[in-house]
Amino acid sequence: MEQTATLTESTPISNGHTEKATGHADEVRILTIDEYREAAQCLALAFAKDEVARYFVDTKDMAGYPEKQKWDLHVEILEYLVAAHCYIRMPPGKDVGDWLTTLRSGIWRLHYKLSLEGRKRFFTEFLPLLHDTKQDILGERDSDSYYLVYLGSLPSAKGKGYAKKLVQHMTKQADAENRPMYLESSAGANVGYYQKLGFELKRKIYLSRGEKPVAMDVMVREPFYR
Repeated sequence: MEQTATLTESTPISNGHTEKATGHADEVRILTIDEYREAAQCLALAFAKDEVARYFVDTKDMAGYPEKQKWDLHVEILEYLVAAHCYIRMPPGKDVGDWLTTLRSGIWRLHYKLSLEGRKRFFTEFLPLLHDTKQDILGERDSDSYYLVYLGSLPSAKGKGYAKKLVQHMTKQADAENRPMYLESSAGANVGYYQKLGFELKRKIYLSRGEKPVAMDVMVREPFYR
């Protein structure tokens, strides 16, 4: 999944790192676990109105909850996901559904914090759909690929080229290692942007437990040799 550009805030990428474009030319650094909350706060703001990110809290059985409570849960979900990629340093071949990752990152707490419908959406629909689709598309290469999980920036940072800097940082590494890159875009308008960076649209998938289907575009970039 992704959003738009990434400023001087964190961006989890499941090559086992959480990366940050610092604002200095060509500089990308790996964040530490101490910065995971800052990264999650950035992503929460970037995905504040994103239909996929909000899919787990905008449920009928949470309709009467205060917006502040739903917002806090939205942030907490992203904290667990950032921790999974930052603290656990997830390499190719691992995912957030792995039992050890679930335990150490705190994702298991969502079994108790999400509503009944939210749990069903996250654990029995969202995670299996992403896992099975990636496996189906990449086949034997699933465990030997880079998974671009979240890209997000504060509104004030958009349009400054930080997303491109981060993606190109990873495409350079993927090319050097002869590995494909994989992502799900939750913003259909960004498909063209990723195509310019070498990604090809492979499939459109849907989350369908809500009142209307929520779409994601699945894209793959093959390694490029110069």
